[in-house]
Amino acid sequence: MTDSAHNRLPDLTFLRLPHFPPGEVWLPGAGPGDPGLLTLHAVNALAQADIILHDALVDDAVLRLARPGIAVESAGKRGGRPSPAQQDITARLIALAGQGLRVLRLKGGDPFVFGRGGEEALGLAQAGISFRVIPGVTAGLAGLAYANIPATTRATNHGVFLVTGHDAPDTEHQLDWPAVARTGLPIIIYMGMKRLPLIAQDLLAGGLSPGTPVAIVRDATRKQQRVLMTTLEHAAAQADAAGLRSPAIIAIGEIVALRDALAPFAISLAETS
Repeated sequence: MTDSAHNRLPDLTFLRLPHFPPGEVWLPGAGPGDPGLLTLHAVNALAQADIILHDALVDDAVLRLARPGIAVESAGKRGGRPSPAQQDITARLIALAGQGLRVLRLKGGDPFVFGRGGEEALGLAQAGISFRVIPGVTAGLAGLAYANIPATTRATNHGVFLVTGHDAPDTEHQLDWPAVARTGLPIIIYMGMKRLPLIAQDLLAGGLSPGTPVAIVRDATRKQQRVLMTTLEHAAAQADAAGLRSPAIIAIGEIVALRDALAPFAISLAETS
């Protein structure tokens, strides 16, 4: 493909992408990092918004797609770091919509997959504010794909667990990790680095083999993406030795071993984007 062909964008007007009315809040997912994973609906929303409240991990290249001169506010929540309270973020969305602004709440990944988008949508609904949810590419699946690990294959698994390693302190719905282990299904963990030693211990107690393959994908889909291949027995110690911290996705199960066959022949979008 020539450079001119590579840079030519198609005419998208025939898609009739939706109009963003004043006084509404839109909640699009920005994807896990690579701006190329943004959906057309999200690009359309960025082009119309009056103000953007964005998560901490939204790439700067995504924000550059917004209309010039609009207000941009960080509303990112990072574990263990000073960040806005969830109720304050929701209240801010309601107040801005009440001013007749087109409010864009830009979420990392998918807003309804461990993104607190459901909580914000519920708060908007209770306040009588119209909203639109725009799905995004979630890191747990895209991160594995960029690491050349398929989330499912017919030969290995007919299901997969998407779970968070960060339990909300005010909920009774604590995850039964040994029970998850006993299903035999692959496990994809968001926000699990801090509790990885305890999670691994519980999964071993549930019957998973110490040699169960584990992949830790740091900065999933970004150019600086790193992948650590290890086993359940050694995952916590090797991640610590490698200096791997959040944001990272942890994949556990036989699907991880498929990377050895796929990676040597796969062209990485993370490296070429």
